[in-house]
Amino acid sequence: MSNQKTVRITLLKSPIGYEKSQGETARALGLRKLHATVELPDSPTVRGQIYKIRHLVQVDESGETNS
Repeated sequence: MSNQKTVRITLLKSPIGYEKSQGETARALGLRKLHATVELPDSPTVRGQIYKIRHLVQVDESGETNS
């Protein structure tokens, strides 16, 4: 079992009307519909993507998961 920190990301606002790259970032994170939630590993890459669309999403620190 590996203990890896994860983050839960929920898309709360539509990226329509914002820069095209912000919509592409949301899609790259796996957020395709409003109120969709994805759980991803907590890495600098994911954190950078979250930072870019921080006004569109809600982030929950899940802590550690047992995979």
